[in-house]
Amino acid sequence: MANLKEIKRKIGSVKNTQKTTNAMKLVSSAKLKRTEELAKRSRVYAAKLTELLNEIAQKMHHSNAEGLDNVFFKDASNPKRVDIIFITADKGLCGGFNSQTIKRTSQLIADYKAKGVKLRLRAVGRKGIDFFKFNNVELNDEIIGLSAAPDFAQAAEFISEVSESYVNGETDKIILVHNGYVNMITQEIRQDQVLPVDASKIELSSKSTSELEVEPDDDDTLLDALVKRYVEYTMYYSLIDSLAAEHSARMQAMDAATKNAKEMVKELNVKYNKARQESITTELIEIISGMESMK
Repeated sequence: MANLKEIKRKIGSVKNTQKTTNAMKLVSSAKLKRTEELAKRSRVYAAKLTELLNEIAQKMHHSNAEGLDNVFFKDASNPKRVDIIFITADKGLCGGFNSQTIKRTSQLIADYKAKGVKLRLRAVGRKGIDFFKFNNVELNDEIIGLSAAPDFAQAAEFISEVSESYVNGETDKIILVHNGYVNMITQEIRQDQVLPVDASKIELSSKSTSELEVEPDDDDTLLDALVKRYVEYTMYYSLIDSLAAEHSARMQAMDAATKNAKEMVKELNVKYNKARQESITTELIEIISGMESMK
């Protein structure tokens, strides 16, 4: 009987877990829909911003005989100092979502250290912060809460210090790593070079068809302002992209946990029925044996 009670207790415990994981899956699904819509709108703005940046860069390229000459577009093929910003979640229970970002960041650290490059790490999200602190890796900056609730003002403030370091020559390259959203069942690691702006991504055609009119003396001022907003919005959009990926990863993880719990309940029910049948058979044998001994 003690064995039956133990199995029954386990069945009740697993069923409660199943209810919890199913509820978490539904919550993540609802949050994903809202975040996915926000990501779509943000993607449109980012595309327009990049298009405008292209136009100004083209005009500067055509007006300058030496090509595009701007601090934000300098060559960074052999950097001496690199800032790495990585985004993880504040919470777990989302499969390998956080571990993939941490793995890519760790690989970047190893690669740059092997080249003798000085590194500064800046972390967004509790899981990444906890991991690197546990492994005694120094973090130059950290923030908790931003990855769970992206805010443009906070994102801009967080990355502004790094941007200023780049302009002042304190760092040669800024890299942003996060786990991005592809669809409801897929996430992928994204590694973006925030600064300097990758000139290969700027379409510098020989002929400009843009109707944008800018005075030559205003080119640098306008380009600097656009790059600043571009960097700020890249940070903000990465946070939204990461949050959408987090929700989809958690939804999948909780769905898998719910299915596993359901299978476990089935197995425990079979085990319970077998144990109950054995108990009944044992009792019947004892009763029959007792009756036989009384004859």
